[in-house]
Amino acid sequence: MAGRWSGRARTWLEPGQLADDSPVAGEITPLLDGMFAMHRYEGSFQGTKLAGCAIHGFDLGPRRHTMSWVDSFHNGTATMLSLGREGEESPVSVLGSYGAGDQTWGWRTQLDLAGPDALVITHFNITPAGEEALGVEIRYERTA
Repeated sequence: MAGRWSGRARTWLEPGQLADDSPVAGEITPLLDGMFAMHRYEGSFQGTKLAGCAIHGFDLGPRRHTMSWVDSFHNGTATMLSLGREGEESPVSVLGSYGAGDQTWGWRTQLDLAGPDALVITHFNITPAGEEALGVEIRYERTA
C-alpha cells in the first residue's frame, strides 16, 4: 500500500444521508523497516480543511491488525486505538471506540486493496446498541 494516493472521501453523519463528498490526498509510508505503515492524509469536510494520520501494524503475538489514529475532525484531541480480531489477517479490519456524552460508540475501519493501484478505506460508526452504519468511505487511486 506504500505510495501516494488521491481520490474522494464521502462522509455520512446520519445513516443513508450523504453529508459531504470531497477530494482527499494521502501518502502511505513504511515505518521502522516496514514493521508499520503510516497513512497521512489531507482533505476537507463541507469546505473546512482536515488532516489526519493513522499508524497501522500487525501484532505477531495474537496475530491481529492494530491502528492508532489521530485527526483534526473526528477525534478532537483523542487518539483512537483500534484492534482487529485475533487470528484474522484478511481483510484488514480494526475496531476502536470513542465517547459521545456519557455513551461509548464504536468505530470500525476496514482497508481493501482493490488492485495494485486502488485502495478503499471504509469507516463504520457503531451505536451503543451495536447498530453499524457507513460513516466515511475513501476511494483512492495511486498517483505515485
